[in-house]
Amino acid sequence: MGILEQDGSRALLNKGQDNEMEIFGYRTVLCQKVLCIVGYIFTFGLLWLLFYWKPQWDVWACCTPCTLEEADVVLLRETDEFKQYLRKKIQWTHLSELSSDKLSYGDDNCIINKSIIEPEMKVRYIWVQKIKYVWLHSEKCFQKAGNLEDVYSCSQIHARFGLGLSKEEQNLRRIVCGPNAIEVEITPVWKLFGKEVFNAYYLFQAASLSLWFSEGYIEYSTIIVVMTMLSIILTVYDLRQQSVKLNRLVESNNSAMVTVHTSDGGDEEMESRHLVPGDLIILTGKRFFLPCDCILLRGSCIVNEGMLTGESIPVTKTTLDQVINCTPWKIHSGEDYKRHVLFCGTEVIQTTASGSSSVTAVVLQTGFNTAKGDMVRSILYPKPMNFQLYQDAFRFLMCLVAISVIGFIYTVVVFAVKGASVRDIVVKSLLAVTAAIPPVLPAAVATAIMYAQKRLKKKKIFCLSPERINVCGRINLVCFDKTGTLTEDGLDLWGVVPSIDSRFQKVHMFTNGNNMPWCPLLAAMTCCHSLIILDGKIQGDPMDLKMFEGTNWITVDGLIILQQLPFSSSLQRMSVISQVVGSEEHLVFMKGAPEMVTNFCSPKSVPENFSCELQLYTLQGFRVIGLAYKTIQCPKDLNTESYSREEVESDLVFLGLLILENRLKPETQPALMEMNNALIRTVMITGDNIQTAITVARNSGIVQNHTTVILTEASEPADSCPASVTWSQMENTDANETAVIDIAKGNITQASSSYCFAMTGKTYQVLVQHFYSLLPKLLLNGAIFARMSPGQKSNLVEEFQKMDYYVAMCGDGANDCGALKVAHAGISLSEQEASVASPFTPQRANIQCVPELIKEGRAALVSSFAIFKYVTMYAIIQFICLLLFFWNLLSVGLYQYLVQDVGVTILVCLTMSLTQAYPILAPYRPPAQLISPPLLLSVIFNILLNMAIQICAFVFVKKQPWYSTTNFSACITNESNFGNGSITDLQQFNEYQNYETTSLWSIATTSCVILAFVFSKGKPFRKPIYTNYIFCTLLPIQLGVCLFVLFADIERIYRGLQLVCTPTIWRIALLILLIIFFLISFTVEESVIENRRLWLFLKQIFKYQSRSKYREIYRALQKDPSWPPVNTKQYVNMLDEEHRGAFYTNPCYKSDENGNCE
Repeated sequence: MGILEQDGSRALLNKGQDNEMEIFGYRTVLCQKVLCIVGYIFTFGLLWLLFYWKPQWDVWACCTPCTLEEADVVLLRETDEFKQYLRKKIQWTHLSELSSDKLSYGDDNCIINKSIIEPEMKVRYIWVQKIKYVWLHSEKCFQKAGNLEDVYSCSQIHARFGLGLSKEEQNLRRIVCGPNAIEVEITPVWKLFGKEVFNAYYLFQAASLSLWFSEGYIEYSTIIVVMTMLSIILTVYDLRQQSVKLNRLVESNNSAMVTVHTSDGGDEEMESRHLVPGDLIILTGKRFFLPCDCILLRGSCIVNEGMLTGESIPVTKTTLDQVINCTPWKIHSGEDYKRHVLFCGTEVIQTTASGSSSVTAVVLQTGFNTAKGDMVRSILYPKPMNFQLYQDAFRFLMCLVAISVIGFIYTVVVFAVKGASVRDIVVKSLLAVTAAIPPVLPAAVATAIMYAQKRLKKKKIFCLSPERINVCGRINLVCFDKTGTLTEDGLDLWGVVPSIDSRFQKVHMFTNGNNMPWCPLLAAMTCCHSLIILDGKIQGDPMDLKMFEGTNWITVDGLIILQQLPFSSSLQRMSVISQVVGSEEHLVFMKGAPEMVTNFCSPKSVPENFSCELQLYTLQGFRVIGLAYKTIQCPKDLNTESYSREEVESDLVFLGLLILENRLKPETQPALMEMNNALIRTVMITGDNIQTAITVARNSGIVQNHTTVILTEASEPADSCPASVTWSQMENTDANETAVIDIAKGNITQASSSYCFAMTGKTYQVLVQHFYSLLPKLLLNGAIFARMSPGQKSNLVEEFQKMDYYVAMCGDGANDCGALKVAHAGISLSEQEASVASPFTPQRANIQCVPELIKEGRAALVSSFAIFKYVTMYAIIQFICLLLFFWNLLSVGLYQYLVQDVGVTILVCLTMSLTQAYPILAPYRPPAQLISPPLLLSVIFNILLNMAIQICAFVFVKKQPWYSTTNFSACITNESNFGNGSITDLQQFNEYQNYETTSLWSIATTSCVILAFVFSKGKPFRKPIYTNYIFCTLLPIQLGVCLFVLFADIERIYRGLQLVCTPTIWRIALLILLIIFFLISFTVEESVIENRRLWLFLKQIFKYQSRSKYREIYRALQKDPSWPPVNTKQYVNMLDEEHRGAFYTNPCYKSDENGNCE
């Protein structure tokens, strides 16, 4: 953490990490705190609630800024675009029970020693999102506790921790670092209930209900209370279930028994929760799940990292080197440092001791600092969604608040001018406010997402983050891993191409009975793998398994594997040191990416036509592996020392190519074709060879047959030569060969204007470092990214997001977890625990789930818009109706409210979203903006139209000859159904029964039914409305009831609904107004609001252009005659200085398109 200000009042926590935060120091001022408490009392807790929602206001009100060293309270602010605040109180741990002479261990690197404040003998700390941070008084900053310091070199770790910790140091670290436990408490029901109730929406609803109860709306308020409580109970139940599931996921991690070796030479068995960073644990060989992250110091072991990677494949872990240097151990080990680390939650399958010593590991991280702890924290503290719909929803609600304020002022003025009592003025004005802000809105929008989640579940797609379903409706770019995602998991051994005397030989096919004679190539296939025998079966990587099975060796008696240097995706190779039985020589075998293997081979042993031979097979979609070997004349004694990669991976002899076949999954091509037809970009991100990736991309449909592939290659700066990037056009001229077409330097001709870029991870890294201004241009048409490391995959997804793409990532979880987390929609095809990194997990491991998810996302998004418009209109219609009543000091009756809200609106909200997704993806997306011209025009037009109808009825009813403010029996002489009682009886009307209320209630209620039909859209994102059987049954019933009430002269109904009888001619007039409203509203909605061609035409007329970054880049490149470059080379110093390092920011999830014009 670095200090940002010289006065020490502000600093960065977790600098450069995903959870980076700014931290500010504050000191509590007693008088300010007392004033705040007084404010809590006099505001009846409202001020406390405000501070509960806004913790930064609480700190600013009660505290004064100071240095972090003096602070007793800190305010933390996330550095992302959300800028969320956290308030944390600084705590102290006293070490008085430990003697001071045992608290120092002469280790300047130890955070524990730096955190002890002398002579008080105490430690200052804070807890932030389950992580403990201690104050380092010498460095004036907070630092994570629970980690072994990264500054230690390999030799220091062996020397400092190789013999274990003393019991005194264990106790000290235990106090400072806290327990090694991933504790996810099952949240009590009362706490979950309290959090829900303290939601601003529910508090507003509680205030509204109090007002309605005071006005005598007992039955109506009771029903709303019951429905609200039911909604809260269901929410609390879901949250409680999630809490229980998460608790069960981690509870076994806290109760394991481990053997710890101490510095006095003794071994002690203890609960894993007592482990501290630096403890030396002994791996006994029993299968068990690791309770912490640790570094392997002696021996080797095989673990199952399915929890982290999603692949239940045994992984070999090797001992940390004992080289003597000052380089921190992670930097020394490079990107491949994880081969020495045993991660928390992974299963130790097998251990192998080195000599007579036990297999030991030093604890690296404990508790929530571990890999599993970090995964659990990502569930507990997910990043908030910043989707345009949710932003606009808040702005829209603020508009409704503004309207309610106008209604409040109007009501106060009207009632005051007409001499109403103070109580009436206050109550009626507050009623106007509650009418304008629909309390049912959040629950109604959530209903659409809930239905979409249930439909996904029926399709065997499980969703962990329902709020992302709407985001899926805007996806316009999907990234795919290759192996296990587009292609089958398993590989079939096709053959080998031996290389003898620097020449490729005839392909050896592994058919029945066609065994390969003994040779170094066969020896490499036999022992250069990471397979193990477990429970009587050979297990390991599927490719290694196929390779070994091809040799037809049941057991390997002729070769002994002495040491393994495991495969790493970053190194793209693995090596083994073997020995032939009866021989003293050691053999080194290497297997990996052919291009990488040849880098370690003697040039004389590599055939001259290596590149052509490699392309011959990769262009057919084969997986190609290079093999090499050498003999070590002066072998080491591996009982006392081991080989390093630098010693064995040099001057190898190239043995040949291993050819494996990886078939496409049958669902791949149809799914990609469906997305291509919908104009959704598809991109391949793989760790495989570039040529193989290009072929698979063509065969699968990611790259169309008519599309020209331009290979982009970049080189790092070397000596006096600056970094460079070259472009060459690739063309698949034959099924069995490829050629780099030497065309005239310049542009692609018009006939082949459809193009895409392909590049490797190495090129991508150079572009990011030296050609960043070119990167967005290349990504605009980038389709194939090969030899990509896991970190590069994540970075690529983020770069696409910076261009304002809505990105989905689909992978099998192996090396894709990072990319799955950062994507707008991560889809994991793995059912391992690693899938929790992804919001979506299909049960069927193929990509057919991707178009299905997009369809449901689009349907949910359209449903959310429809519900938003409908609920808004329902509230405004009631609001207008109420304001017109207030003009005459009238009001709405209890049962009138009940029918409108419960009988119409709530039922519509519950059924409108039941319409299923349309089975065909449209070639454009639904809009994501509420504050957009089409939606605003729809809402405003219908508001004005309904207002006009209501005002018309309100004005003209007063001009009727039968109108009266005292006698409400206008139809008594004409309607026989009212002839059973006396006139005196019929004139006993209450305050809600009058001609204005009867007329406007009929119009308002029927208008809500009409708008439910008008706003319910079908194609192209949802099925036609008639397929929603419940909704289509409900609307005619509601409309029939409304018309029945309007024309039925039944005394009990009129009395029950607090209506009065009006002449038939007036009821016909109201029906005509409603028919006019329906015809105009439906016509405008269909011919104008939903007319996509019209809006596209208007955009052309007004020359409106999308502001999304990728659209701006596309328009710029359309005007660039030199793009795309072909057969050209560009150096870094050729770039325009003002564009070098240009950065494309992305206010995450910002508007991609204004209107739905894509």
